[in-house]
Amino acid sequence: MADKVLDAEELREAVPSPPPGGPSGLPADPPYFVGRRRELDALRADIDSPGLDVLRGQAASGGRVLLVAGRPGSGRTSLAVRLAREMGERYPDGQFYVRLGANGADDEQAARTLLRAVGAEPHGNVRDAFARRRAILVLDDVTTPRQLLDLLPGGTGNLVVATSDGPLPGVADVRPCTLGGLDGPAALDMLAQAIGPVRVTNDPRAAETLAQECGGHPAALRLVAAWLAAQPRMSVTDATRLLREAEAPDPLGRAFRLVYGALAQPVARMLRFLALAPAAVADAQIASALAGCSVSAAQSTLEDLAGCGLMHAEDGHYRVPGFLAPTLRELLETLDRPGELRLARARMLERTVRLLQACHASLTGAEPAEEIPRALRFPSRAAASAWLHGRLPLLLAAVRVAAADGELDTLARRLVAALVRALAADPDAGDDRDTTAERYQLHAVVLEVAERRGLHREKAAALINIGDLDAEGARPLDALDRYRAALVAAREGFDGDAEGRALEAIAGTYLALDDPQRAADWYGRALALRQTRGELPHQARLHSRLGSLHTYAARYGPALREWRAAAAAHRRLKDLPAQARALSEVARVQEYAGHPEDALRTCRDALYWAREAGEKRLEGAVLLRMADTLERLGDPAGARLQRAAARRLLPAGEVPDDGEV
Repeated sequence: MADKVLDAEELREAVPSPPPGGPSGLPADPPYFVGRRRELDALRADIDSPGLDVLRGQAASGGRVLLVAGRPGSGRTSLAVRLAREMGERYPDGQFYVRLGANGADDEQAARTLLRAVGAEPHGNVRDAFARRRAILVLDDVTTPRQLLDLLPGGTGNLVVATSDGPLPGVADVRPCTLGGLDGPAALDMLAQAIGPVRVTNDPRAAETLAQECGGHPAALRLVAAWLAAQPRMSVTDATRLLREAEAPDPLGRAFRLVYGALAQPVARMLRFLALAPAAVADAQIASALAGCSVSAAQSTLEDLAGCGLMHAEDGHYRVPGFLAPTLRELLETLDRPGELRLARARMLERTVRLLQACHASLTGAEPAEEIPRALRFPSRAAASAWLHGRLPLLLAAVRVAAADGELDTLARRLVAALVRALAADPDAGDDRDTTAERYQLHAVVLEVAERRGLHREKAAALINIGDLDAEGARPLDALDRYRAALVAAREGFDGDAEGRALEAIAGTYLALDDPQRAADWYGRALALRQTRGELPHQARLHSRLGSLHTYAARYGPALREWRAAAAAHRRLKDLPAQARALSEVARVQEYAGHPEDALRTCRDALYWAREAGEKRLEGAVLLRMADTLERLGDPAGARLQRAAARRLLPAGEVPDDGEV
């Protein structure tokens, strides 16, 4: 692999596919699956055996839960996936896979992923969503009993297959299956499938010795077998000798040292740096950014590493195996300088920002703020949307990586901003793609960085955004706390715009809490601030809101003042439609106050400005208001004329027939 600085023109045109590990289906089987028939048979038997509730004479309270326990690299994931695949016909409502643990989804994200996969409300719960289904859930790398309990489906028709390092106390009626090493025949079978049966047959004793040196450990066997398969001229005896000479305390460590030691220096360096990737998952783009090489060279290296068993290839992405991640991190600390690691992270995050900018440009059809290389652009809006939502868990992981490194706060803020803009720009996002929780996490990261750096303006913006999400989620009291904190931060940062936003948000929250008096008070404070700053558009909007509140409270004098002020502000802004609407509201208040003649005169002014603006629909609405006023003044003939004129301007059905008013 050539180790050179990235050349944008060398980037591949292909758009990265979504990351693996989602709940749309099971991951691919390993290149070869051997042995474990006894374990598979035992697990299948456990599915049909009566649970503790049944043995006690009670009705079953839930579906069957099986646990495959073993150390990383023991083949526990392969066994769980194989069982789920073999049992698929008995569970017609689907097979779902979620990777948890250090390099997978967090608990909330895992629940949302499962809910979206079945078309359920993302803020619901897994128990209810699966209560009437017959499905299989494979929960990989469960670390705590609570993690499993929170994802258990309701009903008795589902099967949960979990994998973990060991037992999970506190989970009732769980059926554990503990994995050890492969037996001799299975280990030889794995070697034969990897290096060919001829090499095993020619020297069966050496093959048996090699399997024994690997301790029957599946991951160690796969590493050594893949390495040996790439060297057809090496004898099994020589491979065994080299494995014995490798310095490590256990078979898996010796197998890794053997394979890692044979790698060229640039390839070994990229392998180490891949442990820095979000969730330890990378594609050619991320790998090239981490290593500082071309995308084509990164793709070739990833394929070679997967061929050696050092990476798992999954639908265009490559994942560092769980059993290798700790070792690679130790090597990073030992062999690479902190400055190099920070630079690699910065390159990776910068590449992610550029991809998000390209995604936003494709979703909106607008030119990006800065030039994006052609190779980073997306061929269509649909491709950009699929990439964004397919890669969302990894993008969130990238944000967490950036925030965790206190030296990359600027990149973290840029990354969050780019991701939020991309999510907001997706026109194809529906209920099944509700990203409220993800946006909440993103703004929380910005808040964390802002507090760490003492950035009052960024803190105020983050608090306002979080408050907006609380308000959307029907949590007005939480939103109120956020907005008040944002107001303090905005004043500390002398950010008048954020201060105005916070004041208006507080007013709107009180309005949602059915407290119009306090809402009017806070809108008044916001108006005073906007007047001090000379912000006429904001003043016009706030006058209108105060006018509406006073009208609702039957305070017609203050309402008239606010609506007239709004009309005057719109006139200064040369916004003729808004001016006409404000005058129409003045006429409404005058009519409510018992001054129909004044209302009629104001309606004529509003009609003039609506016609000047060329707003036919607005003109028709003003004509209807005039008709109502004439009706109350005892002029039914004039009212009929105005309604007839409105009927010519408005769609059919929007103008009532004479006599219906």
